[in-house]
Amino acid sequence: MRVTLFGAGGKVGRVLAQALRARGDELVELEAADAAVDFTAPEAVVPNVLRALGSGTPCVVGTTGADLEPVDARAKEVGLPVFFAPNFALGAVLMMRLAAEAARYLPRVEIVEAHNEAKRDAPSGTARATAALIGDDVPIHSIRLPGLVAHQEVLLAGDGQLLTIRHDAFAREAYVPGVLLALEKLPTLPPGLTVGLERLL
Repeated sequence: MRVTLFGAGGKVGRVLAQALRARGDELVELEAADAAVDFTAPEAVVPNVLRALGSGTPCVVGTTGADLEPVDARAKEVGLPVFFAPNFALGAVLMMRLAAEAARYLPRVEIVEAHNEAKRDAPSGTARATAALIGDDVPIHSIRLPGLVAHQEVLLAGDGQLLTIRHDAFAREAYVPGVLLALEKLPTLPPGLTVGLERLL
């Protein structure tokens, strides 16, 4: 597959570039791409994806913190799929699914998420998605410190008990299988924005 990688020089982008090349994909300019992947910044992702859609290229998006409504509208208009996940780690998807199930029985829930200090959005997209799955106004506590990658725990309390569901990404390689899966499934998705890695599992 020929892929344009927006953010190829970033922390996630460097890991993805290596993984894509290792499986035989070719990193190319947008005009020659079969698909585009964006791991950039909240202010850059929407212009990047709109430019890709304008060139007829479907997209996989891992950048959080931006309003993707214009992307959804444009993708539907041009008949192309865009896939977005707040987290591409398979373990994080399972954490969210388990937390939503547990919250049916232990409805007092709070989320603590911790990321590297360079992460601009707080709360993280994963924490917001987890809270949305649970369905209540769940408090989210955000930590930004050097040396961290991505960590989230969901604390569910009942009388005399506490259940903690935690996911830790210690290296950005954790996101690679999810991104490769999204690229594989991208041609099968409907025009417009599809959200959540769980939709592909």
